[in-house]
Amino acid sequence: MSLKQECPARISRLQERLQQSELDGAILIYPIDVYYYTGTRQNGMLWVPAAGEAILLVRKSFSRAREEACIEDIRPFPRSKDFAHLFEGQRKIGLTYDVLPMHQYGYYRKILPECDFADISIINRELRSLKSPWELERMRHAGAQLSRIFAAVADILQPGIREIDLAAELEAGLRRIGGEGPVRLRAFNQELFMGLVVAGTSGSKGGFFDGPVTGQGMSSAIGHGASEKLIEAGQPVLIDYAGIIDGYTVDMTRMYVCGELPKQLQHGFKVACQIQDRIAAELKPGSICSELFAESERLAIDAGLGDCYMGPPGEQAKFVGHGVGLELDEFPVLAQGFDMQLIAGQTIAVEPKFVFPELGPIGIENTYIVTKDGGEKVTILSDELISV
Repeated sequence: MSLKQECPARISRLQERLQQSELDGAILIYPIDVYYYTGTRQNGMLWVPAAGEAILLVRKSFSRAREEACIEDIRPFPRSKDFAHLFEGQRKIGLTYDVLPMHQYGYYRKILPECDFADISIINRELRSLKSPWELERMRHAGAQLSRIFAAVADILQPGIREIDLAAELEAGLRRIGGEGPVRLRAFNQELFMGLVVAGTSGSKGGFFDGPVTGQGMSSAIGHGASEKLIEAGQPVLIDYAGIIDGYTVDMTRMYVCGELPKQLQHGFKVACQIQDRIAAELKPGSICSELFAESERLAIDAGLGDCYMGPPGEQAKFVGHGVGLELDEFPVLAQGFDMQLIAGQTIAVEPKFVFPELGPIGIENTYIVTKDGGEKVTILSDELISV
């Protein structure tokens, strides 16, 4: 199996959903969506009619798109006056409103004045959430590679090293084994540089990032990830990184310490692992996402840790797991209010964490595949706390 077989099948599934929604077709401009359906990330627009052949209109690079794309009809992007001719007879067209800038929406409204537009964001994200066997193999490979890098941290970590220096060593290792670097996030106003290394209370600070742990960062312009803080003996060292290999993302967190953790953090780590294992066992088709989050929250409360579950008090995230794939924030989401059922073949990062304001963060994270027998773990390194 390869992208040459994958992409036509993906387009066919999208066309089925377009027909069910009584749409004449869909325009896709978001780069990773274009890649998903065509196999190339070049700057362009993909037109997928409800029936018939898809057309890729390329601004740059046309030559590279022709080399990479797995569809037949690839054309230079037309002038505005010629654009409308491609859509004669089309009246209702789907757009991905979740990532479509207003000025782009205005552009299509202007050059296609006879068309009505509808939001297909949910359709697109649901389709992309279900991974093919070919995609799952990419993610298993990424999980094994990322696990190799985390296993090497114990050889680098020592008291007195800066968070940023430990992060740099980890990131260099990731790049050497094929890590592609940029972490794609679909959510508006979110950004991430590969991952984060935080020690002690530098991981207790709240921040813009939609997750339980943010980190101090190198300046308030970024406000996320590793800082120049020195790692001290007895502090929890939380390392949370995404591994992006061959386009596919897995997410993973492990805990380290120089010496021994305080008893409160040891308790938090034990509870986090128990929550993860309980949720992982229920990653089966038909499980309800919001119910899994509620179960995780109940376990945290029963352990006396509800006030610091999934973030510092007052700034707690209301999820315990998120879909991963070509992006870090895919469907499904194990979150409050997300009432969808799981489907076999979806991939989810489960990350129960606690943030103690006076001590720092503690937790665990692994990427799983939803199967009939529960979650298949692809980030295969042992979950144990590593003391150096």
